[in-house]
Amino acid sequence: MKFLNLKRSMLLAISFAALLVSPLAVFAEEQMYIPIPSYRVGPYAAGGTGYYGGILDYYNLMNIRDGGVGGVKLIWSECETEYAVERGVECYKRMKDREGGALFFDPLSVGIAIALNEVVRADKIPMITVNHGMSETIDGEVFPYVFPLGMGVPDEYNATVRFMAHLESGEDPNTVDLKKALTGKKVVTVYHGSPYGKEALGYMDQMGEEYGFEHHKIEVPHPGNEQQSQWIKIRKIKPDFVFLRGWGVMNPVAMQSAARIGFPVNRLIGNIWSNSDEDVRPAGKAAHGYQAITTHPAGIFTEVQDEIIKTVYKAGKGDLQDQSRLGSVYHNLGITAGIMHVEAIKNAQKRWGNIALSAEQVRWGFENIHFDEARIKELGAEGLLAPMLVTCKDHVGGHNSKFQKYNFETRKWEIVTPWIKSQAPTDALYESAEKYRVDNKIEKRNCDDPNDRDNWTLSGDQPAAPAEVSTWN
Repeated sequence: MKFLNLKRSMLLAISFAALLVSPLAVFAEEQMYIPIPSYRVGPYAAGGTGYYGGILDYYNLMNIRDGGVGGVKLIWSECETEYAVERGVECYKRMKDREGGALFFDPLSVGIAIALNEVVRADKIPMITVNHGMSETIDGEVFPYVFPLGMGVPDEYNATVRFMAHLESGEDPNTVDLKKALTGKKVVTVYHGSPYGKEALGYMDQMGEEYGFEHHKIEVPHPGNEQQSQWIKIRKIKPDFVFLRGWGVMNPVAMQSAARIGFPVNRLIGNIWSNSDEDVRPAGKAAHGYQAITTHPAGIFTEVQDEIIKTVYKAGKGDLQDQSRLGSVYHNLGITAGIMHVEAIKNAQKRWGNIALSAEQVRWGFENIHFDEARIKELGAEGLLAPMLVTCKDHVGGHNSKFQKYNFETRKWEIVTPWIKSQAPTDALYESAEKYRVDNKIEKRNCDDPNDRDNWTLSGDQPAAPAEVSTWN
């Protein structure tokens, strides 16, 4: 009997010691998993490393400073896509079910996003396409899982034409008479030969017809380091403006090519993916005076950036190996994307409590993002994050941009406009989305029905929403 008691006591002691050594085996910490489909190698690595670096820096800020989001730690894993569609789809399939399931997927690639449009619908996983993607995905009734947050491609075109009219007339780009300023002018769009580069080019044609300017389209094949024949065409056309829808190495080559034929670089206007430090610095003096659209100005000037440097990088957790890129355009875009991601999680936690959430719940959180001036200030992101209101019917939510000019002498970008609110018409986008829905036999949501809007896709075992927030947006 004494032997049995001794044996029982030893087993209890061993069990207690195991609890002390490995408490997570019994009391597992709640976590939320986010896949990172990065591209850190290849011709577009500058964009991938900066964007995902900013996202991961913000995630680490949440984990270190705040103990996660609502007390739930964020975890992630990376998969290298090399900006290739096939690899991006493969990464999605490989990561979507890890760690209890992905909350959302953010591929930073129009090609990958288009390939996954219907896949994420079937899997009920939100896909985030900041400042890019199919223009029709603005419509949450037809594309409930896709969120082209920030600025749609038609917004980019509309704001750019307004900026061109501003340069011609000196008037406020928000109120300028476009027809008066641009009638008789010539605009060439030089675009990357990819789904991204070709997206919604017809809208620029329509604006040319409406406002009286000629619009010429010239494609540059991937990756864009050969442009001699394209710029010979441009010299013959003699445009007033060249709109650059470039990516990666294509952008500095375009600036150098413009200088070579004597085209004034301040009339070469870059799009949202032709506005980075990595685009202008390789071009040298040819980039002086170059101007580009942005939703996320360059520089370190906000509290949230200071917090990342103080909390994340001083702890040795920063993602950028080259810390001179802190405050660069791509890194700042990544920070703003990270803020959007976390805001969606916080929105969902307001409804379901500070728990580890499902992808369905976070989809609802994205559809209820609202960044007004007060919220932007609270986040410490004044001047970096544009106002945004995402709704069931508007998955873009922002439609705001600024323009910046590069100064070769100081190696810095200078903001040259206030926020410009796009006035691009959306009727055609919704008509196109409806055609897509009919062609693909997709069931349509009803954004006007509060129950359908707020509870669509939520499975029956979800906790009920508190009454006071059950009809957000």
